[in-house]
Amino acid sequence: MSKLTTAAKRMLLGRPFRSDSLGHTLLPKRIALPVFASDAMSSVAYAPEEIFLVLSVAGISAYMYAPWVGLAVAFVMAVVVASYRQNVHAYPSGGGDYEVATTNLGPTAGLTVGSALLVDYVLTVAVSISSAASNIGSAIPFVATHKVLFAVVAIAVLTAINLRGVRESGTAFAIPTYAFIVGMFVMLGWGMFRIFVLGDDLRAESAGFSLDAEDEHLYGLAFVFLIARSFSSGCAALTGVEAISNGVPAFRKPKSRNAATTLLLLGTIAIVLLMGIIILAQKIGVVYAHDTGHLIGAPADYHQKTLIAQLAETVFHGFPIGFYFLTVVTALILVLAANTAFNGFPVLGSILAQDRYLPRQLHTRGDRLAFSNGILFLSGAAIAFVVFFGAEVTKLIQLYIVGVFVSFVLSQTGMLRHWTRLLRTETDPSHRNRMRRSRVINAVGLTATGAVLVIVLITKFFAGAWIAILTMVAIFVVMKMIRKHYDSVSRELDEQDWDGVLPSRSHSIVLVSKLHLPTRRALAYARATRPDTLEAITVNVDEIDTRKLVREWENSDITVPLKVIESPYREITKPVLDYVKRVRKDAPRDVVTVFIPEYVVGHWWEQVLHNQSALRLKGKLLFEPGVMVTSVPWQLSSSTRARLAGETNAPGAVRRGYEDRV
Repeated sequence: MSKLTTAAKRMLLGRPFRSDSLGHTLLPKRIALPVFASDAMSSVAYAPEEIFLVLSVAGISAYMYAPWVGLAVAFVMAVVVASYRQNVHAYPSGGGDYEVATTNLGPTAGLTVGSALLVDYVLTVAVSISSAASNIGSAIPFVATHKVLFAVVAIAVLTAINLRGVRESGTAFAIPTYAFIVGMFVMLGWGMFRIFVLGDDLRAESAGFSLDAEDEHLYGLAFVFLIARSFSSGCAALTGVEAISNGVPAFRKPKSRNAATTLLLLGTIAIVLLMGIIILAQKIGVVYAHDTGHLIGAPADYHQKTLIAQLAETVFHGFPIGFYFLTVVTALILVLAANTAFNGFPVLGSILAQDRYLPRQLHTRGDRLAFSNGILFLSGAAIAFVVFFGAEVTKLIQLYIVGVFVSFVLSQTGMLRHWTRLLRTETDPSHRNRMRRSRVINAVGLTATGAVLVIVLITKFFAGAWIAILTMVAIFVVMKMIRKHYDSVSRELDEQDWDGVLPSRSHSIVLVSKLHLPTRRALAYARATRPDTLEAITVNVDEIDTRKLVREWENSDITVPLKVIESPYREITKPVLDYVKRVRKDAPRDVVTVFIPEYVVGHWWEQVLHNQSALRLKGKLLFEPGVMVTSVPWQLSSSTRARLAGETNAPGAVRRGYEDRV
């Protein structure tokens, strides 16, 4: 890596951490809450909005059902939080739903959960960032017209922050997360106080509009379907709850208890904010539609603000600082909400890689003890979704929450089997009572999440959820194929007996392009290995140069014979490969060692000036059985200068007699 690249990397990420400093990056609860719970808390910025959007299909009169839909969502959230508090105590290793399903339901169920969560984490980033773009667009029109650009830049910045490490990213996210919580509670509290205590008649800017509803006369099953779809959209508020169960290892000790406490705080805050927004929006008469063309009475140039922006503008009327503050912190929390996925996805990817379902590169930590490869993969996939769907929350949210509820259902089913299995062997009455209580909680969780999953599949499948399901199936199949490959490699390397038979003879070949110092070094090194046969070969791609080389070789003091291989099509790689294959065919029990002289340069642009034939040849020879490839490097002066430029003296080194490297 060049000095410029290294310097840029250090400026972006900071100095690397030693592996034994991992314990110092663990999170206290005050930092863990914004790191792992920002997604679920921030979803209240768009989940209520989606409830009103779906209900608007049936006209303003349907808004009366919004609080009841919100209560249903709040109930499911409370059940899920209670259920996952059992999970983090029973499985604190960080596998979360994947570990629960794999241990209790088998590898196929675990892999289903893994593929579902991977997709959901990607969509968490895409939806959160897109919603942030919409909220900022309510105050800054430029962002509203360039949402995709804003979203891509935001994901890139978030990626850079997370690559610096968990603790640093958590500290950076704590202030805006708590600012959002405080700002929301102040807005809701002041708004409710003005309405119910002071008796102020607060009216949103859209309160005077009416809706040109798509269908105002829905009855029976059609209306039930509409309510169910509104409920399924509102259940986006539950996303992010599972991230804490995946991130238990990142908590300080006692890990399980701290994770369970953080989960309880998350659920309480999210439920209060969700219901507060819905009630306040209904009280001030917010009218919200998919298309401003459906708003009767709206000006022709009317720009529809987000639900949160309309609430803040109404409550803080005459106090613009309050409006802009809440708009900014809402956008920030939505950007940072993606951090839940940036912490959950890499950890889950590492566990799946450890189980050989994903490439090994996702298992290891980077310089800053973060799972760098997982972070980069997540950001790339999220950017692809944002660009493809134009950063439109309404489009992306149709794909959303399917994966997380698949994992909810399988996780709760696994927990039921977990408690049932333990109850068969447990004899202590107090422990049995606690296990029965936990099993009842998980049973209620399974019932609630199972019902939501059915509703989501029915109401959202053709609206876009099929894309998420198809992606999950594709990831499932790919992970199965990766595991099959790793198992096949393991069997081939471990199960076969080593016969211990040594090669009968050693045949060494030195590749020659010119008679210069690198060639002489390669010949000397090859001779030092004491092969049974040593020869040099050159490929005739230019008749004049080849004749010159042969004359120089004959006039030199070199005793190794030089063979000229003809190449009518001026290739180098194929003639050498063919010659090596002939040698192997003539003596199958011999080992053939090919020595390749190589230049080592100090700058990337110098590397471009060489034809890289040695690299291509090595790549081909690696596939030949019984053939060994040895690179013999010759460091040019530029590489020596590049190496010495990175070496500096310690204080007082010159005075103590060491070479001056400055």
